Amino acid sequence: MITAGLTGGIATGKSTVSGFLAEAGAAVVDADKIAREVVKQQKPAWRAVVDHFGEEILAPDGEIDRQRLGDIIFRSPEEKETLNRIIHPYVFQEMTAAESAIRKKRPDAVIILDVPLLFEVGMDARLAEVILVYAPERRQIERLMARNALAQENALARVRSQMNIEEKRDRATVVIDNSYDLERTRKRTLEVYRYLKNKS
Repeated sequence: MITAGLTGGIATGKSTVSGFLAEAGAAVVDADKIAREVVKQQKPAWRAVVDHFGEEILAPDGEIDRQRLGDIIFRSPEEKETLNRIIHPYVFQEMTAAESAIRKKRPDAVIILDVPLLFEVGMDARLAEVILVYAPERRQIERLMARNALAQENALARVRSQMNIEEKRDRATVVIDNSYDLERTRKRTLEVYRYLKNKS
């Protein structure tokens, strides 16, 4: 059995690679999905986020409006850090529980911890392998502008609010370059899965 980390940058295609790994047979624990769950209305993390950021971040149904909250944290590194400090303990608790459940059910599984901020929170220190889904900054900006209908200035701000993708590339043990066509990315992902399977 092996547990590997999967990370990337905004608009590098991490979700696509995560899907390919799951199709190949990996057990994927998605930190983003868990993060969305732990801030559902009236859960402890929801209350802590609303207490800090105020009720103006809420949608009419009482759930957190991700767009409104995103606008705040992308403008303020301090607020982004505060949000991470609030949410991360709840996310890690749920991820640990999910990983334990997979280990009991599928002892031979390749477990993938899909974590956008893997390096930023120091998770790489406990993982034998860290996979980075890579695309150069110019490709990130192009994709983000197309995907989210953002002006170049706004796309650049979002990309640069994260750790530089080249620094992540230097720190990763495995790189999947998603700068090219999807089929090339799929083939490389399957190579990586087989590599991990052989190590487990």
